[in-house]
Parts: sequence; structure tokens; C-alpha cells
Amino acid sequence: MSPLSALPVTTLDGRQSSFGELTGGKAVLVVNVASRCGLTPQYRQLEALHRTFGDRGFTVLGFPTNQFAGQEPGSADQIAEFCSTTYGVTFPMSDKIDVNGAGRDPIYTELSTVPDGAGKAGDVQWNFEKFLVAPDGRVVGRFRPQTLPDAPEIVAAIGAVLPR
Repeated sequence: MSPLSALPVTTLDGRQSSFGELTGGKAVLVVNVASRCGLTPQYRQLEALHRTFGDRGFTVLGFPTNQFAGQEPGSADQIAEFCSTTYGVTFPMSDKIDVNGAGRDPIYTELSTVPDGAGKAGDVQWNFEKFLVAPDGRVVGRFRPQTLPDAPEIVAAIGAVLPR
């Protein structure tokens, strides 16, 4: 069992769950998201990945955070409404969390130990940082915010962890 599996997650609609329950043994692209960021249009590509690879055992899991320049100020209902109506988001999302600092969510405590392609681990740099978790719970990739969700390196990494 992956260390991430048992970690608690409160969903955007207030339901208590766990990482493992929400992901169900699928490959997962974990992304800290925000509604008022210059990178917010990445929601469109995240949803496209979710739909494209969903039937092969993949999901996106969004974690709203307001830690970067106050770019996610809304309530859970406002976040859900924005994501649904603006980008047609259907992938699961958590309630708002902290991804850095003393109040860092335990999931991000685990994820922040993983280095990116340049070998740098540590704090999340900004909204829309992405972590790829394989179906067995191993974190197999970290992609910085400016890397678009449909970038070749992300699509290839997802394909590499999915069943053929």
C-alpha cells in the first residue's frame, strides 16, 4: 500500500475520503489549482487528459489552494461552479488546502519530497504544479507550473504508467 493511499482528503463537496478511495488504484495527475491565476486555462487541458485517458485507468485530482497571491479566494461552492461552468471539469477535487508551510496538507508533505526533472525537490513553486502518481502509488513525475498538462513529457509519462 502506498503511503499516499490512506491520507485523508475532504472533497470539494465536503465528503470525507482518502487519496486511495478517490483514485481507486488509477494513475493520477495531482495538481494544485486556482481560479484566478494566469495558468488557470490549464484546467481545459487537465480535463482533456482526464477524458482521454480515463477509460485506461487514469484520473486528475485537483487541490485548490489560495497560497499563491490569493488566486483561489472562493468558497468550495464557488470553486465548483467556476470549474464546472468555465472549463467543464469532471475530475475529482478536494476542498481548499495548503501545499506549503506549517499547515501543508499531508499529501503535499509526501509529494514535495519528489524531485522534478532537474533534480529539485521541496516546496511547490506556484499554482498548477503537477505530480504523476502510478497506479501502485509511486510518485513517478513532477512537472513545474509552466509545463502544460498536454506537454509531450507529461503525456508520455502518463502513457508509460497505464496498462497497455
